[in-house]
Amino acid sequence: MDITKFRKVLVLAPHTDDGELGAGGTVSKLIESGSEVYYAAFSTAEQSVPEGFPKDILKTEVKNATVRLGIAPDHLLIYNYEVRKLNYVRQEILEELIRLRKQIAPDLVLLPSLNDIHQDHSTVAQEGLRAFKQKTILGYELIWNNLTFSTSCFVQLNENHIQKKCDALKAYASQQHRDYISEEFVMSLARARGVQIGCQYAEAFEVIRLIF
Repeated sequence: MDITKFRKVLVLAPHTDDGELGAGGTVSKLIESGSEVYYAAFSTAEQSVPEGFPKDILKTEVKNATVRLGIAPDHLLIYNYEVRKLNYVRQEILEELIRLRKQIAPDLVLLPSLNDIHQDHSTVAQEGLRAFKQKTILGYELIWNNLTFSTSCFVQLNENHIQKKCDALKAYASQQHRDYISEEFVMSLARARGVQIGCQYAEAFEVIRLIF
């Protein structure tokens, strides 16, 4: 199965940068192949922004990051739900996801793993499954939040795809203190996943729903 056969793709990111971290290389490959990719970020995490940065810095950074991946500016949707409290508004999020399902009609949805232990990630994963249960859904890997992760799907990538992912993540100046955003880590994980399937680079996903 060739992932580039999916023509309309929706990436669900609980926070700005989650989509790039989990699926940036795959998004780059999809866009290169002509797929139309939409990106929905549910929180700009204003309460968690480090000192010295404007509170809305992540809104600016996600715009820059997604452009670097090749996502059209009008395909980026930014919401302002409070970080670590998405579970308080899960019905509202579900209703918004259903609206996106009708408006965008994606044939592939990328969202956090159902085994992600972060409360915001878990909420988006669960409500995303409810909203898009009739679509193909892949769960992306954020290994620092995954107690378990089923590497049941791999997307073979080349160096250009991973470099675009790294370049996108460099747009997050406010997050560069996090180990998992470094180019060294991102490249190492991509190489490790590539070794598993006999290629240079890859990203791994768990298959949540697969529709032929």
